[in-house]
Amino acid sequence: MAAAGLYRRKLPSPPAIEFASPEGKRLFTEAYQSGTMEGFFKLISHFQTQSEPAYCGLATLAMVLNALAIDPGRKWKGPWRWYDESMLDCCEPLEKIKAEGITFGTVACLAQCAGAEVKAFRTNQSTIDDFRAHVIKCTSSEDCHLIVSYHRKPFNQTGTGHFSPIGGYHAESDMALILDVARFKYPPHWVPLALLWEAMDTIDKTTGRPRGFMLISIHQKVPSLLYTLSCRDERWVTMAKYLMDEVPILLKSEDLKSVPLVLSILLESLPACAGYFINWVLEVRRQEENGSSLSKEEKERLAAKEEILQQVHETGLFKCVTDLSSSSNSNHILEEKHLLSEIAANVCCQEAALLSGELTSSTGICSRTCIKCFKVNDDKSTTVVSGTVVSGGNQHEVDMLVPVSKATSGCCCNSTLNNCTVMHPASTYVLTVLLLALPPNTWLDIKDKSLLSEIQGLVSTENLPDALQQEVLHLRRQLHYLKRCKDKEVDDDSTLCWFT
Repeated sequence: MAAAGLYRRKLPSPPAIEFASPEGKRLFTEAYQSGTMEGFFKLISHFQTQSEPAYCGLATLAMVLNALAIDPGRKWKGPWRWYDESMLDCCEPLEKIKAEGITFGTVACLAQCAGAEVKAFRTNQSTIDDFRAHVIKCTSSEDCHLIVSYHRKPFNQTGTGHFSPIGGYHAESDMALILDVARFKYPPHWVPLALLWEAMDTIDKTTGRPRGFMLISIHQKVPSLLYTLSCRDERWVTMAKYLMDEVPILLKSEDLKSVPLVLSILLESLPACAGYFINWVLEVRRQEENGSSLSKEEKERLAAKEEILQQVHETGLFKCVTDLSSSSNSNHILEEKHLLSEIAANVCCQEAALLSGELTSSTGICSRTCIKCFKVNDDKSTTVVSGTVVSGGNQHEVDMLVPVSKATSGCCCNSTLNNCTVMHPASTYVLTVLLLALPPNTWLDIKDKSLLSEIQGLVSTENLPDALQQEVLHLRRQLHYLKRCKDKEVDDDSTLCWFT
């Protein structure tokens, strides 16, 4: 006989007051009249229950990102772009979070990777008065939401560490409203702010550090349109180690006398997994959604991506990388990993599974792909890769929208794409952007001062066009936090105050 299981828990009251109780409703009404329930309505519109016992941090963050209307830039299901727990995997594999839970620093890292502005504070980096001020500020606005990481014990609740957003504040009683994402266990409830501070001022046994709170708001500019770093595959650890630890050592060589030699050494030393580390931000849709036409929004996004590609093309570093790539001695490892044919087959299979709801499917077979170029506006062409994918006995027709620096008209279709001649964001673009994204101090060990000056001029972000500069700086931030993940330092106190 199957175990009966549990149906919810009785909320210990006091100290908590259930939101839907007469007293909870009174607190809500008075807080609303005082203006400290402004963020509540956006949050409650996106309130969700965590789908796994260890997904409280993911559910809380997905709820907040959707409340802030931050566009994930990739589709969730069908035609819809939407934050779901399953999409928050850029800092830790979901299976690991499911098994072990998630730390305060990793939630902050996920929020930053998702494009939010994050200010994170442990209790040893703040005070209860500062916390109260932040609660009042966020609950008085729709543009900022506050996530708390706390232990349930001070509230006499079962369980240990937990994440949830704050939905409101009642000044007279000094109580905060916790929108508990474990709704299968406890309903939303008001708690004394002083007791909430006590619950946050506890040690997470996983990290040995205090819990805390973080403020999540919107970046004024979209952080990334074209490229993103990936750590869904464990091979990213090798690549992050190479870029952050090994490259500076390579640059100490006395033999480096020219820019081509520097680039050649870096390229030839790239790990075999390099092509999996930096990915395009691609859009995939079902063919039947819009046929061959592009919506105004799709055209605008493609135009913005192509503008960034053009800006990459115009940098001095791109010319150096291109000259090196065309030489007979160059290492083509990135190029091999970024052939449009390979990307088309892999992405179409992955996205067909995603669009059909088969998030973990890896059995899709891309039976046919077709690259098409057609006019969209002002004699400009765009590239669409159409794929027919067989997965789980079902056939899916998908389109992948590809930003291009140049395009040729016409169409070429076959299963291998070997006969297709289409310009696309090739390895030279990928490598150029990745080199630009390296921290400025990467190059300081070059001993030849003249060469160092030349390299610094090539990789400087100061004079880059705004769109490309934002792209590069976002990748640089991602690289920084991924390295901290690799070094198990993402929860260090020194890294948490300002994730911007």
